[in-house]
Amino acid sequence: MLRRLTIRDFVIVDRLELEFEAGFGALTGETGAGKSILLDALGLALGGRADAGAVRTGCGKADIAAEFDLPLSSPLNEWLAGQDLAADDGAVILRRVVEAGGRSRAWLNGVPVTQGQLREAGDWLADIHGQHAHHALLKPDAQRALLDMHAGAAPLAAEVSARFHAWQRLVELRRAADHDSAASERERELLAWQIRELDELAFSTEEWGRINIEHARLAHAAGLIEGADEALATLGEGDLAIASQLRHVSVRVDGMAEIDSDLADVRDLVAGAAIQADEALHALRRYRERLDLDPQRLAEIERRIEDVMTLARKHRVAPDELPNLRADWARKLDDLVSRADPARLAEEEKRLHGEYEAAARRLSAARMPVAEALSRDITDAMQTLAMAGGKFEVALEACASPMAYGLESVEFRVAANPNQSLRPLAKVASGGELSRIGLAIQVITSRDSATPTLIFDEVDVGIGGRVAEIVGQLLRRLGQERQVLCVTHLPQVAAGADWQWSIAKVQRGSEVLSTVRVLDREARVEEIARMLGGVNITETTRRHAAEMLGAESSGG
Repeated sequence: MLRRLTIRDFVIVDRLELEFEAGFGALTGETGAGKSILLDALGLALGGRADAGAVRTGCGKADIAAEFDLPLSSPLNEWLAGQDLAADDGAVILRRVVEAGGRSRAWLNGVPVTQGQLREAGDWLADIHGQHAHHALLKPDAQRALLDMHAGAAPLAAEVSARFHAWQRLVELRRAADHDSAASERERELLAWQIRELDELAFSTEEWGRINIEHARLAHAAGLIEGADEALATLGEGDLAIASQLRHVSVRVDGMAEIDSDLADVRDLVAGAAIQADEALHALRRYRERLDLDPQRLAEIERRIEDVMTLARKHRVAPDELPNLRADWARKLDDLVSRADPARLAEEEKRLHGEYEAAARRLSAARMPVAEALSRDITDAMQTLAMAGGKFEVALEACASPMAYGLESVEFRVAANPNQSLRPLAKVASGGELSRIGLAIQVITSRDSATPTLIFDEVDVGIGGRVAEIVGQLLRRLGQERQVLCVTHLPQVAAGADWQWSIAKVQRGSEVLSTVRVLDREARVEEIARMLGGVNITETTRRHAAEMLGAESSGG
C-alpha cells in the first residue's frame, strides 16, 4: 500500500509530505483546490507522462517520491529481484524529477531507471481510475480489453493478435504469388543477375580498406622515398647523425653521473632517447627497403578501385556497403523463391491458421465464464444503485470471420429499467446511468486485481442522494480488502471513508498554493457540513454531518 508521498514544486504545490493510512480515504475540498493535482503527482511517480507544465512557476524542477509497502506475495517482488532493484526492507520507493525544460529522470529504490521500468513497477502498485473512465466503456475496444484483463487473458489476447497478423501476412504472400507470378519471375532474375555481378567482383570491406592504404602509399611513393632517405641521413649517417650524437652524449653523461648522482635522472633520459633513436633508425631502414616505385602495381590497384566505384555508383551506395547490399538481395531472392512455391506457401498458411485458431479458442474459453460472472455481478450492483430491475450483460457474439481480437466480438449491453430489452450500452445509457454502471464495473473488476492501492478520481460524478451513500459503502467495503483513495465532492461518499483529508488553496505572498490538512472527527464534521450546506453552515447541517459519520461508522 501507499505509505508516503513527497511533492516538491509541482504545479501549485510547493512542499508536501503526506503519510497515508490503510482502508478507504477520502480527499475533499473546493473545486480547483488541488485534489486531482495530488493524484497527478502520484501518477507521475508511477511512470506517467511528464511535461514542463508540471513544474511550479519560477522553479527549476518538480520532484515527486512515492513510498509503498509491498506484500511478500506480490508478483512485483520477483520482477524487482530480476532487475536488481529489490530493497532489503521490502519497501518500494519511486522517484521522478521533471526539469523546467521538460526533461525527466526516474529512480526506483535509489537506482536510475527508465520511465518504462517505472511505469511497469507502478502498474503492480496502484490503479488510478479517472473521472471520465466510464466514457471509455462506450468503445468496443475498451469493453473487450476490460473483459480480457478481468479474465487474466490480456497476454493471450496479445498472442492471438500476433498470430492473426502472421497468418494474414502469409495469406497476402500467397495471393501475391498467384497474381504476380510473371513479375516475381522477372524480379528473381534481376536479383540473381545482380548477385552474380557482385560475386564476380569478389569484393569485401576488408579488401577495400587494404587497397586504399596501398594505393595511397604507391601514389605517393616518390615523396615517401625522398622523405625516408632524408630522415635516414639525419638520424643515422655521417658524423653529425642524431643517433650517433645521442649515443656519444649518453656515454659522456653516464660517466658524469658516476661522479655526481644528481645526474642520474638526466643519464636515464638521455640513454632512453639514444635507444629510441636507434629503434627509429632500424624501423626506418626496414620501411625504406620495402618502399619502391611500382607503376604497374599502382595501375592494377587503380583499375580495381575504379571497378568497385563503378558498381557502387550504379547501385547508389558507398563502396563498403556493397557486401550488405548483396546480403539484402540474397534475402529478397530467398523470399521470392519461397513465394514461387505454392505448395510450401499453402502449407505454411495452413500451419499459421491452425496456431491462430488454437490460441483464439483458448481465448474464447477464458472469456465465456468471466463474461457470465461479470454480467451477474454488475446486474446485482445495479439493483442497489437506483436501477432496480435493470440488467447488464457482457455479450459474446461469434464473428462472421476470424479477427485479430479473436473469434467473437465483445459488447456491453444494458437494460436500465424492468421490462426493457438489452441494448448496447453506448445507445441506451444516460449520463447518470453510465456513471453508476461505470462505477460498478470499476469497483467489481478492482476486487480481483492484485494491485494493493486503488485510486478513484471523482468517479462519482453524476450521482447523488441515496446512490451516493451506497457508493460510499461500496468503497468502504473495498477498503477492507485493500487501500482505497477517492477524490470526491459528495458528502455521502466522504462520510463512508475511514479517514479524510481536506485540500485547500492558500495565499502566500503573491503565490497561490495548495495545502493538505488531516481531519480528525470534529474537523470531518465541519468539512462534510461544508459539502452539505455550502457557504453558510448551520447547526442543523453540522448535526446532519455528524449523523452521517455516525451512521457510516456503525453501519459500514
